[in-house]
Amino acid sequence: MSEMKKVAVLGAGITGITTAAKLIEQGFEVTVFDRQRYAAMETSFANGGQLSASNAEVWNTWATVLKGVKWMLQADAPLLVNPKPSWHKLSWMLEFMRHIPDYQRNTIETTRLAIEARQHLTALGQKWGVGFDHSDCGIMHFYSNQKDFKHACEVTKLLKQGGLERQALTAGDIKLKEPRLKGDFVGGFWTPSDSTGDIHNFTFGLAEAIRKAGVTFCMETELTDVSIEGKGVRVTDDKGNSNHFDAVVVCAGVGSRALAKKLGDRVNIYPVKGYSITVNLRDQLSQDSAPLISLLDDETKIVTSRLGVDRFRIAGTAEFNGNNRDIRHDRIEPLVKWCNRHFPDVSTESAVAWAGLRPMMPNMMPKVGRGRHPQVFYNTGHGHLGWTLSAATAEMVAGVMAGVRDQSTNSSYSTVVTS
Repeated sequence: MSEMKKVAVLGAGITGITTAAKLIEQGFEVTVFDRQRYAAMETSFANGGQLSASNAEVWNTWATVLKGVKWMLQADAPLLVNPKPSWHKLSWMLEFMRHIPDYQRNTIETTRLAIEARQHLTALGQKWGVGFDHSDCGIMHFYSNQKDFKHACEVTKLLKQGGLERQALTAGDIKLKEPRLKGDFVGGFWTPSDSTGDIHNFTFGLAEAIRKAGVTFCMETELTDVSIEGKGVRVTDDKGNSNHFDAVVVCAGVGSRALAKKLGDRVNIYPVKGYSITVNLRDQLSQDSAPLISLLDDETKIVTSRLGVDRFRIAGTAEFNGNNRDIRHDRIEPLVKWCNRHFPDVSTESAVAWAGLRPMMPNMMPKVGRGRHPQVFYNTGHGHLGWTLSAATAEMVAGVMAGVRDQSTNSSYSTVVTS
């Protein structure tokens, strides 16, 4: 593999584009494949916007399982599971439960990775001149009942083990921190080191910058086959093109599972749908009334980000419903009502709805590093933290590949976080 030079990156979302950028920085010849016309048109289009180490807690708890069962038939529930059975969903959920004993360890490791990612994201933005409405505004978690706040106090101890400090808030502190927020709360937590930004603007801007630097893009391209061929990989598309590469990096989000199977690996990603609305702040009152800091409402699992002067992003919910990309009114309506309740002076007359499929592994950890074959690599399965973690995992996988190419024994790249 010392001759590794030409690399195919499958996927032009946040993980694919950051990976391609890190690879070209390492001197590789990179080709990116995606079925969309532009980068960041699916899961990386309109997420919650949070770069949140404070949201690093993995979901593998019995409490999550019980809530999923409780909410199964409640259309507006934060976590909704379609009761229609499928082998993929069943096998994923059984594996999810098997990782409950790993809850503490994986939460701590995710926190560490999220903190490390900050410097890499900043460096990418500066190096490639990408603007994305980045705001060092901090993130405030708030709680409406004592039970959830007590659990958050325990989570804070795990986050601290991962290197994250956050400050406990009283109900009065919450009002002082964000006076625009209406409601009654028992307490909260403030993480000043967290930030927000527009994932689509970042990913699209970075894609255009690396295109100018020499990365080849094969967009509007459906892959019909990916196969091991000799010491490389052959990529075949629906336009009749068949190209040989020295290596491949799978960054295809919810499409990664099928591609991994073709390459001899099992990557058990399940698509978990999330929704958002982007509220266009068209009048001065709305702009003055929308929060400047980023929020996470634990009871409803809703997050917010202020994207520049005139956009307010509200996102949330998790829906286990297969490869379904439909935007359901009964899942959007709670986001609008949440805004009306907590920020009544913000007009939701212009609220653009969106839904995207998060690629989620059963242990809530990304699949990063080498596959079964030496020319196959992965950077996928980041779940709800793709925006937060991608810059770090891109750095990791590019470092691994450079080490393989150079026959390096650099121990810092000898192991990576992997599912």
